[in-house]
Amino acid sequence: MVKVPKYFQVKSQILALIAGLEPGSPVPTERELAERFGTSRTTVRQAIAELVVNGRLERTQGRGTFVAQPKLMQVRQLTSFSQDLQEEGWRPGSVVLSIDERPADIDVARHLGIAPGSIFHRVERLRTAREEPIAHEIAHLPGPLPGLDGHLAALGSLYRTLREVFGTEIAAVEDVVETALADPVEASLLGVDTGLPMLLVHRTGWAENGQIVEWTRSVFRGDRFRFVARHRLGDDVPLPAAALAGS
Repeated sequence: MVKVPKYFQVKSQILALIAGLEPGSPVPTERELAERFGTSRTTVRQAIAELVVNGRLERTQGRGTFVAQPKLMQVRQLTSFSQDLQEEGWRPGSVVLSIDERPADIDVARHLGIAPGSIFHRVERLRTAREEPIAHEIAHLPGPLPGLDGHLAALGSLYRTLREVFGTEIAAVEDVVETALADPVEASLLGVDTGLPMLLVHRTGWAENGQIVEWTRSVFRGDRFRFVARHRLGDDVPLPAAALAGS
C-alpha cells in the first residue's frame, strides 16, 4: 500500500474545511489548523503552500490566508487581454508603468526582426481584473508610433490602438508558454509571495504581410490561470479556445 504523506492528508482536510466557502473567506491560522488536525505547524504550512500554488488558497502578508478566487479567464489567440476579460465577465484594467523609445539590443532585435540599435517602443503595464493585479506585461513594438502613450491612454487596449490609430492588424500570433518563479519585483507588483509559480507567456504577433509587429513578455499569476490548448489532429485548423482557461 502506498503511504500517503501527512501533509497530503492535511491538504485534503483543509479542502474539506473550505468546501462551500465564498472566495475571500478567512482560513484558520496555522496553529489552529495544527491543533484541529493533530499535526505540526510545519506540516500545515506545507499543505497550505501547495494549496496556494494550486490556486485554492491565497495568502496576504499581514492579513492571513483566505479562500482564493477561482482561476480566471480565457485568453484567445488574436484577441487582446481586454477583450478576453470582458468576454469572461471581468472588468479589465491596466496601469501603465512606463512607455518609452529605446534602441534594440541583440535579444530584442532578434525577436522583432530588426537591426540592433533600431528604435522600438517599450510598453510596460500592470494588467488588472476588478482592480486586482493579475499580470505584468512588457510589449516591444517596432517602427514609428507617434503619440502612442496618448492614444493608448484614450483607447485602453494596445491591439485596438495599433488597429485604429496606426492601421496595424494582428493577423497571426505564436505563444510560447513556460513556468517561472516570481522574482521580488514581480511578486511586489502582483501582490504575491516571492517564488510563487507564474505562467510566463512570450507572444510574437505578425501582420498580414509577415512583418513582426509585437513581441510581448507577460507574467500571469500562477494561482489564477491555467493553460488549455486544443488542436484537431490531422487538420491545419485549430479548434477554438486555445486558451488560458478558467475553471
